[in-house]
Amino acid sequence: MNIADRIQQLRKAKGISQEELADRVGVSRQAVSKWESEQSVPDLNKIILLSDYFGVTTDYLLKGIEPLPEQPVKGKPDARIFTIIGTALNFIGLVTAIGIWLTRYTELAVMVGFILMAAGCAVFAVGQLLGENTRSAARWFWLVNVWLLALMPISCVFNVLSGWYLAPIPDPRGYFVVDALCWLFYGAACVVADRWLRKKLPKE
Repeated sequence: MNIADRIQQLRKAKGISQEELADRVGVSRQAVSKWESEQSVPDLNKIILLSDYFGVTTDYLLKGIEPLPEQPVKGKPDARIFTIIGTALNFIGLVTAIGIWLTRYTELAVMVGFILMAAGCAVFAVGQLLGENTRSAARWFWLVNVWLLALMPISCVFNVLSGWYLAPIPDPRGYFVVDALCWLFYGAACVVADRWLRKKLPKE
């Protein structure tokens, strides 16, 4: 198939006459007839006009070269995956800190817990920067993780105020009243924060 055949084929596929095509590209009907009968070849400007009108490349008109199929564009990673990983790290951090404290009673427990939780929040932040579905991911992350992230800081404050060392949970060796107040404050703070977040965080 040559350029004359391709012009004729594209014209017929459009369902237009030679005269209509001539009007579109600014030539006479006789010029179009000569193109299709191989008596002449369109100049470069007309080739460009034809390619724009027919929605094909100039390479296709001149050489019959079909354009390569477009490579699928890789989408952004789903931010919800980062949220799940971040939440898992926060949970592991809390459980690990409690486990170390209950077996060794060392302030190292708090340090390990905070490091793992910082890693969990960092993973979540990366997902917010690089991923998609960030709104639903952020809403889900904070509604769940407010409960995981709040326990250790609140416990540390209450334990220090009661004269004990830093601990990831209310120290069972401390005063019962102080421990009870700590758990009540933790629960109330998380409930209030959870309700506030539900109102403030945008839904998808």
